[in-house]
Amino acid sequence: MHSSTHHAALALVLLLWVAPPARAQAPLPPGFVDAAAVVDGLVVDMRYFGDNNFVGQRIDGYERPRCLLSVPAVNALAAIERDLAANGLGLKVFDCYRPQRAVAHFVRWAQRIDDVKHKRELYPDADKRDLFKDGYISDRSGHSRGSTVDLTLVRRVDGREFDMGSPFDFFSPKS
Repeated sequence: MHSSTHHAALALVLLLWVAPPARAQAPLPPGFVDAAAVVDGLVVDMRYFGDNNFVGQRIDGYERPRCLLSVPAVNALAAIERDLAANGLGLKVFDCYRPQRAVAHFVRWAQRIDDVKHKRELYPDADKRDLFKDGYISDRSGHSRGSTVDLTLVRRVDGREFDMGSPFDFFSPKS
């Protein structure tokens, strides 16, 4: 074996031995699609994939920052986006399909009464002990069916959000 071929083979063996295995892409739930692949111009800002949300951390079950929805929901969003685009507007999504693991994460957070990291910004007038009673958090979510989406309007030219009166994840009748 030629010396450089031997070194290349050895390097490949070492890389395979040392490198962690790549994570397999989680398959889409049956009947779901990635909305950004279908809805032209859709702005995706999946808040539960990061820490910009009421819990203040990435939420269990959000493996990638993508908007998964049922086919009928995506088709409806695409039709709305086409109508809005004619007026220079578009859609920005914050949450789409929500795995049950995420719902369980919300429930665990709500039960930890002393965890109030984002109270001042996102639920200043709500008592955390009342979030279930007031309907802000539930142990079941319509998002888990893949036909519920949290969104806002944006200007297509610069992606600037319209003022909807309250920020995303704001626990108040204002929302």
